[in-house]
Amino acid sequence: MIAVFEVLRKPMRLLILPLVALALTACEPVIATNMGGVKGPKVDTSKPIPVALLIPRGGSAADNQLAQELENAARLAIRDLGGVQIDLRVYGTAGNAALAGTAASQALTDGAQIILGPLYGEAANAAGNAVAAQGVNVLSFSNNSSIAGGNVFVLGHGFDDTADRLVRYAKSAGKDRILVLHGQDLAGQLGRDAILNAIAANGATSAGTVDYALSQEAVIAAVPRVKAAVDANGANAVFLTTSSASALPLFAEMLPQAGVSVATTQYIGLTRWDIPPQTLALPGVQGGWFALPDPGASSAFAQRYSAAYGSTPNPIAGLAFDGIAAVGALAKSGKSDALTASRLTQGAGFRGASGVFRLRPNGTTEHGLAVATIRNKQVVIISPSPQSFGGAGY
Repeated sequence: MIAVFEVLRKPMRLLILPLVALALTACEPVIATNMGGVKGPKVDTSKPIPVALLIPRGGSAADNQLAQELENAARLAIRDLGGVQIDLRVYGTAGNAALAGTAASQALTDGAQIILGPLYGEAANAAGNAVAAQGVNVLSFSNNSSIAGGNVFVLGHGFDDTADRLVRYAKSAGKDRILVLHGQDLAGQLGRDAILNAIAANGATSAGTVDYALSQEAVIAAVPRVKAAVDANGANAVFLTTSSASALPLFAEMLPQAGVSVATTQYIGLTRWDIPPQTLALPGVQGGWFALPDPGASSAFAQRYSAAYGSTPNPIAGLAFDGIAAVGALAKSGKSDALTASRLTQGAGFRGASGVFRLRPNGTTEHGLAVATIRNKQVVIISPSPQSFGGAGY
């Protein structure tokens, strides 16, 4: 208990893995104003395709490290594009929205026909606005869905995607009366909304919501409220938005002690419960469900990256690989409209660093996620990642 209380004495913050891109994007929603010019440029696929890569180079040390990994991953993907040539042009944004807008404009002047990046939500929104009138699409590395739409797509793994996968699985497994337990911060509210939307979309039943302030005392006080809501509403699942870096350790210990039995109530997590590995030892997470990217594809990408660059990549780096993979797959069609929104959102999707994914017309991305549980302190896949999507495509 001492270690748990020590964590909770510190201010809780938005730290979500692999949804860490949301922590890196912005702490406030960004309104997408780039709603025009989404057709996309005409491209000559017989020639090298000018692709701009906007990365947070010039910012903090952590930004610079991630910027290099994003560039490395993009170049790794280019090696796989047999028959397709990419003219990759790299621009630093320092993680700054104004500089991102300037970089996007410069990339357009330099002939870019599509933009990959930037990372942060406000920067991606600014980049999209800068090139919207010219019809150039932006495949950002953010997962902040509030900026998605128009000519901006968010490649990152987001709450909506994860919630939908888990609720869909829960419904199929008979765990269809779901109570949402969430923090009062932005992450908790966005997570709550994503789960409630997924419940409605998949024909499950909401068993209510319980919120809590971001303090140790508030987390402890929420426990009997959760127990009362489970009993009153007949919940057979509790969906938590918190992470192992925040309130999860305390809830995982106290909720079962309060009578919310793991034997009858399914615990579900919106975040990765296998990160850090110590989380797997918590008694309360045993048997819990969470989603993660295709383990086989993620491992293969990490191994290839390590062999090429001598280090293990941040999972976010794989998004640059995904962007190049999508551009390459579309360019192989030989069609001049390969980089238009209608082609980018073709139903079959693409295969990337963490498995299959496809871009939705609303600017978000659907990833082929696996559902995992924890047994004897080990991760066990109980519903594998899909290896393809239905729909026409390449």
